[in-house]
Amino acid sequence: MSGATRVGSSQAARLLKRIASARELGILLALLLVIAAAALTNPNFLLSSDGWRDLLLTPSILLLVAVGQAVVIITRNIDLSVSSVVGLTAYLTGRLFIDMPGIPIIAVILAGLLFGALLGAINGALVAFAKVPALVITLGTMYIYRGINVYWAGSSRINASDMPREFRALGTAQILTIPALTIIAVAVLILAAWYLRNTRGGREFYAIGSDPAAAHLYGLRVTRRVISAFILSGALSGLAGVLYAARYGTVSSAAGTGWELQAIGAAVIGGVAVSGGVGSLWGAALGAFLLMTINRALPILGIHDFWQRAVVGVLIIGAIVLDRVLAVRQSKRLIAEREERL
Repeated sequence: MSGATRVGSSQAARLLKRIASARELGILLALLLVIAAAALTNPNFLLSSDGWRDLLLTPSILLLVAVGQAVVIITRNIDLSVSSVVGLTAYLTGRLFIDMPGIPIIAVILAGLLFGALLGAINGALVAFAKVPALVITLGTMYIYRGINVYWAGSSRINASDMPREFRALGTAQILTIPALTIIAVAVLILAAWYLRNTRGGREFYAIGSDPAAAHLYGLRVTRRVISAFILSGALSGLAGVLYAARYGTVSSAAGTGWELQAIGAAVIGGVAVSGGVGSLWGAALGAFLLMTINRALPILGIHDFWQRAVVGVLIIGAIVLDRVLAVRQSKRLIAEREERL
């Protein structure tokens, strides 16, 4: 009995140590600290119904984009075109309702997913087959997709009156005080995180990001996995575009502008290493919540706009430095263990 007790205590100690050392815990604590500071300054930030709703609703769409971006970064790539995909699918959503009156809402959502996946597949194919760095490829497609959006939309825009009331209600609906968009985003997060953690395909994403050359030698389907990562990023950005239209009602050719940097920032702050092979989607999601909450909280705390942007920059740089420090420490520990065995 005492032996079983010691084993149980040892397992519990290891679990507590693992939780305490998780990057996600630090991001969660920082998020709670920002929320507490803003709530103490202005109780309506959290305690009012609008404050609670906005706290959960505002980061939801960015969360979807950040999750897709995190998967791409884990494979040691990057997708700068996500903002343009969001804008293009948001405008497509409005045009479908205008040009095809009576179209089912689910059909519009599926169209946004498929269209985003198609744009992501183009990115993935160019990266995988042309052997050109993803940074260059997706920088080009970012401008191409945005150019298509500007040409298509022109100076016009989609207004709330152009879309069905039932669709727009999706952007404001709540279930037990939790916004429907937040529930959708979290459901997608759970599915994607489960896939990366519990399936062979998910583990191969990490293996490819850790060492692409070794992954090739081991026989992993690197090209297929890289393309699928970009397809997933595009599909989630497409879904984000559809939900953007439901959330804001008004869509112009500038929709989603700048979201590529916010998505990358959320993933990096959440512990996804830019060098690939490290990180979790839960961390990226918390990073998205932290970024958007900071943007809402700092004006309440009376902090100038310049310092708001500086805080985000410091968080990103700090996350990168921390990743480097942890990588060096792990390398030294592995070397020490190898020397001990010898």
